[in-house]
Amino acid sequence: MRHSGKTIRTPMILLSIGCSLLVGGAFLHAEDSYSYDYWGELQHGPDPYRVKNVLEYKDISPDMPLRDPRGLFIRGDIAWICDTGNKRILEIFIAGEENGTTRRVIDSFINKNGVEEAFESPTDLYVDDKGAMYICDTDAGRVLKLDRNRRFMLEFTKPTDPTFDQNLSFMPMRVVADRLGRAFVLSKNINRGLIKYENDASFIGFFGASEVSFNWTDYVWKLISTRAQREQMASFVPTEYENITVDADGFIYATTMTFETWKLLGDQAKPIRRLNALGNDILIKNGEFPPIGDLTWGVAAGADGPSKLNDITVFDSDRYVALDETRARLFAYDAQGNLLFAFGGRGNSNGRFRKPVALDHRGRDLYIMDAAEGTVTILTPTEYGNAIYDALDEYNRGDYDASAARWQDVLRLNGNYDLAYIGLGKAYFREENYKKAMEYFELKRNEEYYAKAFALYRKDWVEDNIVIIFVIAFLLLAGPPLVGHIRRVIREVEHS
Repeated sequence: MRHSGKTIRTPMILLSIGCSLLVGGAFLHAEDSYSYDYWGELQHGPDPYRVKNVLEYKDISPDMPLRDPRGLFIRGDIAWICDTGNKRILEIFIAGEENGTTRRVIDSFINKNGVEEAFESPTDLYVDDKGAMYICDTDAGRVLKLDRNRRFMLEFTKPTDPTFDQNLSFMPMRVVADRLGRAFVLSKNINRGLIKYENDASFIGFFGASEVSFNWTDYVWKLISTRAQREQMASFVPTEYENITVDADGFIYATTMTFETWKLLGDQAKPIRRLNALGNDILIKNGEFPPIGDLTWGVAAGADGPSKLNDITVFDSDRYVALDETRARLFAYDAQGNLLFAFGGRGNSNGRFRKPVALDHRGRDLYIMDAAEGTVTILTPTEYGNAIYDALDEYNRGDYDASAARWQDVLRLNGNYDLAYIGLGKAYFREENYKKAMEYFELKRNEEYYAKAFALYRKDWVEDNIVIIFVIAFLLLAGPPLVGHIRRVIREVEHS
């Protein structure tokens, strides 16, 4: 039933997309928080986050403004910024009395010969739990692994394996590593997925390649083209990723901005993916709509087309937040793929961004780097945002009473929030109060959970009334023959 509900709504969403393209998408002017209801209609809500602080260059690098910063990584109380244009990495305290101040500037490393060597263009980095730094030095065509003292450990370079096209330049843009020290590298012009290296820097192979995007028009054209024309045409190859991160369990989350717009709502584009050890996408998508950012869009305020998610950060609870390059918005999803809220926007005031390029988190706080402003904005949850997070966390911990109480707090702040009603239904469901759960599921048309609650409610009702049911069944089955027998006896007595 749930699947059929999605099928019914899809034409309505596609119609709204068409209308938004014609009228320019009126909601694009809204700068506040919102989510979507069962029908895909925009529902405004309170702000889930507020600005806690803005780190400007004069705070973190008073001697030199940031120039073309690209990478941001946080571990513990330290943040690292890849100040690419200035060929350096800034290491910043983000807690304690020194919060917001620069711990050190890393513009060189001690190479394998024991000599100081400068970076050419550090664009991204990953720091493991032992303090080792994996740094994408793009223009140098390498990923460096340095210890916490900047000493050379390993170098990941262009694979010499026959499976790697030697005519392509190796331009590493993003890197993450697993607990065993194996590196996963996203190269700018490689569209076979991520490049995977063993912990000794040897090339393993490609990982998590996207599905091949096949176009029948191009195929037919290739059939009738000359050999020279075919050689000039692009091959049918998978699209490349835009950004990657790794969660607490070692799964890699990846975003892609290369897709055909019409594939979004049919969940064929998959702009967010969660890759397992085999490179397969296992992202859970139990929400009413796939996690794609905005469901409708248009042309307004210089923004055109759907959300293009250029970065993602994953909380320990498997919630994740994605950054939209198109309209500088943030989209938060729970572990099931439900949109919790969207917020932000383009601008130069606090909480707005001109060119957001990187995103990370510490606890529930979000850190967004704006390349145009050369700043890092720190956002912290409001009462409303914390209530949503708390309700989800309490449910995951099995404290369903506490979860229900926090969902009630959410409804007090936003009576139109669908997930609060569904969350209350789930909490009552886990408490085996199926009748109450059915009320909330029916209210928000959650057919799947309503059917589950109804089946268990019916089972409990049967068990509670089994004696009455048997008595009624006995009377229905034995009653007519017994009455007939009594009538025959009476007739025999009367005629005797």
